[in-house]
Amino acid sequence: MIDLLFPASAWAEGGGAPGGLGGLLSGPLPMLIIMFAIFYFLLIRPQQKKAKAHKEMLANLHKGDQIITSGGIYGRITGLTDAFVVVEIAPQVRIKVSRGAVSGIGTPQDQAQAANDKKKR
Repeated sequence: MIDLLFPASAWAEGGGAPGGLGGLLSGPLPMLIIMFAIFYFLLIRPQQKKAKAHKEMLANLHKGDQIITSGGIYGRITGLTDAFVVVEIAPQVRIKVSRGAVSGIGTPQDQAQAANDKKKR
């Protein structure tokens, strides 16, 4: 009856801890390491590669490049500064956007072709 009231004492009397290497390999630490490795290789590393490629693309922008902004606006670069890009979206219509807002280089046809090629794979 007393054992039912105090289950901790019943467990303490039960038996010793598993000894040797078996207890170390079956614990939660190896599972945490495996989960971190999976997250790193499936989520973190590809995102870092994508960010690096985007940063290189922003560094290689030139006057006259056809671009698309993150808002979906297509245009041609007419001016560049360190922080901003002047984009002509129609004849005599120019907008100033942040360099970080440029999401890709190419015309709408290029973007559509790339999307179709990706679907075929």
